[in-house]
Amino acid sequence: MVSIGETIYVIGGRHCNKVIVDTDDNYVKEMSPGVRDEVLKYDTRADTWSTCAPLTTPRYNFACTCNDGKIYVAGGQTTLDSAEGTSFAEAYDPVKDEWEPLPNMSTLRYKSVGVPWQGKIYVVGGFAKRGNCESQGPYVMERSSAELYDPRQQNWEYVARMWDLDVPPNQIVNVNGKLFSSGDCLNAWKGHIEAYDENLNIWNIVDGSNSPISTLDATVAKLPPKQRIFCTMAPIGTQLYFLAGYRMPGEISITRTEVHVFDTSATANGWRSFEPIEEEGEKELCCHCCVLKMD
Repeated sequence: MVSIGETIYVIGGRHCNKVIVDTDDNYVKEMSPGVRDEVLKYDTRADTWSTCAPLTTPRYNFACTCNDGKIYVAGGQTTLDSAEGTSFAEAYDPVKDEWEPLPNMSTLRYKSVGVPWQGKIYVVGGFAKRGNCESQGPYVMERSSAELYDPRQQNWEYVARMWDLDVPPNQIVNVNGKLFSSGDCLNAWKGHIEAYDENLNIWNIVDGSNSPISTLDATVAKLPPKQRIFCTMAPIGTQLYFLAGYRMPGEISITRTEVHVFDTSATANGWRSFEPIEEEGEKELCCHCCVLKMD
């Protein structure tokens, strides 16, 4: 999910085995598993959903980001029966409602993240193999690497060891020209925020960011144990907004949603929190959040 202007785009993904039941209308629908090429857009001003041109290559677990009014997608998985990524990339022009194929990356890559930085598109981490995508191998594992796409030169450049771990990152965001991360796909919140040092090609812990998401609010410690079911972040100005959801203990299913904010420009006391919200039922977050500017 990404945004351009006042419009939110939901792109690709996969169907899971799920049965939707509406007891009031006696309605049952079974969602068959499959990879999606659909692109939906939500006009926040008109409060309407509509369909865009579909992806050229259906995919899920792919990198996606926006730059200069276009949406870029790269890598991902194209079938459900293969644990291998693709090198295919494409860009969407919302004015023309068209997807344009881009040059292939040098790696087959999925579960990577996309972020615009320094005028280029970075596809970072993921499960990656370097080699000829038309052959069955041999391959060289390049999980901690990245590739950057230059829209002006229309080519990809390989970057070794840009991500510290073999485990793919959960999210990487750009705040005033600096890259930040808070976790990986196995642990979306590692207990602190990290910033990328491009000169040393390493990630450093941000001073004052060590407060765990689950205990930022002083009242949280008084609550019974709870299970975090999602955590995602989005940048607004110099601040990082964290949206975290928890499954609360008890016989009744209750989801607790918390929003915490870290000011990357603060020298001390960078964290603040909003009043949490508790709702009956269980929520499912299938993508990261995004930010859009309303005029």
